[in-house]
Amino acid sequence: MSSVRQEGKDRIIFVTKEDHATPSSAELVEEDPNDPYEERGLILPNGEINWNCPCLGGMASGPCGTEFKEAFSCFHYSKEEVKGSDCLEQFRAMQECMQCYPELYPQEDEKKSQGKSAETDQLNEQESAMEETSPPLPASAPAQDSDPTSPSAPADAKPAPSEGSEES
Repeated sequence: MSSVRQEGKDRIIFVTKEDHATPSSAELVEEDPNDPYEERGLILPNGEINWNCPCLGGMASGPCGTEFKEAFSCFHYSKEEVKGSDCLEQFRAMQECMQCYPELYPQEDEKKSQGKSAETDQLNEQESAMEETSPPLPASAPAQDSDPTSPSAPADAKPAPSEGSEES
């Protein structure tokens, strides 16, 4: 015989072998593909933004929801070479709104940002700079050989002199 115990928000159900021996009587409800509230991810099949997506963390609602939607929509639909570079005004308006509600949208604690190591900050800056400056690889670019025995320098490149050896 099964037993049920409630612990806070959790309900714990203990079952016996006999409980598992009988087939389940649960009926599965088929999902409605036209349900607009069904979670489908950030982008809906029709290409629109799903403002109900939990991945947005509630940013689409609240006192700055309108500003967030305008900035996010601008970024999503941006056709610029640097995606979103045409959305600076919308993001500025969103930031200004958020600064008016520091209890809802707290700024990063200065102590936390100072506590980060300089190496981490430098690495993040380097990654950002690389993303901004490096052009995308063409689709026909050959994959690099992952064989550690193959030389990584061009065939006509001269090897660097090793320490302690003299060049003639």
